[in-house]
Amino acid sequence: MKSKGERQRVRPSVASTNGAINVARVFRKYVSPETPVEMLKKKRAAQTICDQFGPGFRAITEVQKRFATRPMPDEALCAILWEYKDRGKKGYDLTERFFILLREQFPTLKLSGPERAGKDVLLGTIFPNYTKPDRPIDFLICDGDEVLAVGLARYDSDRGGAQEDDRTGQYRDCASEIITYANANGLKTKVIFLNDGPGLLLGSMWRDYAYIEDLYPGRVMVTTLRMVPERLTLEWLKS
Repeated sequence: MKSKGERQRVRPSVASTNGAINVARVFRKYVSPETPVEMLKKKRAAQTICDQFGPGFRAITEVQKRFATRPMPDEALCAILWEYKDRGKKGYDLTERFFILLREQFPTLKLSGPERAGKDVLLGTIFPNYTKPDRPIDFLICDGDEVLAVGLARYDSDRGGAQEDDRTGQYRDCASEIITYANANGLKTKVIFLNDGPGLLLGSMWRDYAYIEDLYPGRVMVTTLRMVPERLTLEWLKS
């Protein structure tokens, strides 16, 4: 039996968390379209949001006026919120399709990792004395005992601003860490970043991805699912 104090410290349910995120999305639609949704999830980012996007906030009187003109029930707003109900599923679909495609393309190679939901592979369990043993990856491509490539798979549904910088920055750090370890241990292991989704239409993000490839020519590849058959070749994996 939990004490009253313990009961009060119970973490909020997923439903209440999702509800708070939906309120943030409504705020973005009505008050500040320029603010990335991801920033709105962090209470500690409130001052940063006000500093960066405050001048573009719509006046509260204008928001009230526009809200008062909406029908009830508001089918358009419901549709906007409904599109997030399967958030995360597209990422699982991407990984699953990638595994199917690679098995058809490279039937002799071994693929490992969660094909949909599941625990990430930690590089510390793959490479001895790895620099950051808790580094998670989404898939491994092996030829027997040789690790040809490790990779991450992400579905970019909505990117921009700070979130864009976070993703590409994480990729650079991850690539640098893996390639540095591989070079120090005489390995030819490659790094693959599989990305897809409408977020890639943001030109600056794709340019940042291309820059990561240029930093490590022949060792790092950023690809969409449709590019895989043409770009991801056995020759590249084994070079």
